[in-house]
Amino acid sequence: MPGEEKLSYHEAIERASSSLYRFPLLPVRGIPLMNHIANSWDTIWAFRPDPSDILIATYPKAGTTWTQEIVDLLLHNGDADACKRAPTPARSPFLEIVSPPPIPSGIDLMKNMDPPRIIKTHLPFQLLPPAFWENKCKTIYVARNAKDNIVSYYHFDCMNKTQPEPGPWEGYISKFMRGELAWGSWYDHVKGYWKEREKRNILYLFYEDMKENPRREVERIMKYLDLSLSDEVISRIVELTSFEIMKENPMANYSCIPTHVFDNSVSPFMRKGQVGDWRNHFTPEQSKMFAEDYDKKMKDVNIPFRSLI
Repeated sequence: MPGEEKLSYHEAIERASSSLYRFPLLPVRGIPLMNHIANSWDTIWAFRPDPSDILIATYPKAGTTWTQEIVDLLLHNGDADACKRAPTPARSPFLEIVSPPPIPSGIDLMKNMDPPRIIKTHLPFQLLPPAFWENKCKTIYVARNAKDNIVSYYHFDCMNKTQPEPGPWEGYISKFMRGELAWGSWYDHVKGYWKEREKRNILYLFYEDMKENPRREVERIMKYLDLSLSDEVISRIVELTSFEIMKENPMANYSCIPTHVFDNSVSPFMRKGQVGDWRNHFTPEQSKMFAEDYDKKMKDVNIPFRSLI
């Protein structure tokens, strides 16, 4: 509108941060979501993507930002400067996030973007707006070993002052196993997309595979997106999306979020990015309890996760 002040993503969050707080969880069809998402559910459910839009779906802290950066670089032929045009959440909107004004919601951001848009979501399969499947949008799902995922999520919930208070580590494990964290059960989440991957043409990736051989997985994503980039460009994308480079990239490391919202003195947004860090957090008793529960919940599927031992 004429005369309307245009704010950068950082400025918008800075201005609105006084109204941000640890949002309580409300159930949406049995899935606990932050109340501002639950209160805007009809708008989210009715969202209609363009058929060319690309969806990146994950359980929280499973390699989302990493995959967003890879896809953006693939779409821009490895042009690092083009991918520094704005912070990750402005380049790749978060579908279900609805925050207090003047922070733009994910859906509002997309209204001002030309397709194909890179859209991020943590919604489980059953809560994803059906128009994504009606329009046959390409969907990339990334799954991470449950133990590493919970550790990363715990540290994130400690530093993210908009997520529910995580409480002590011992209790957090129990909440994770019961599916009581924001976005619900990890088990149901990874199984939901796995069971639908062939029918819906979902590219199902594993965080551990991406760490083991990033070039192979970047090429898999490239082919899935029907792109053809040179070996030189692929090498550049692998380098630019390494954990070390991304951690220092202000357009990818979430330093756009004010420190009183994302408290980096508690934990950085990009913390370690390692496989097996769970060994530094689980006691032998916790590990045994978790593994027994895991076996019960995952016995109906054969998803090839790396060993939890």
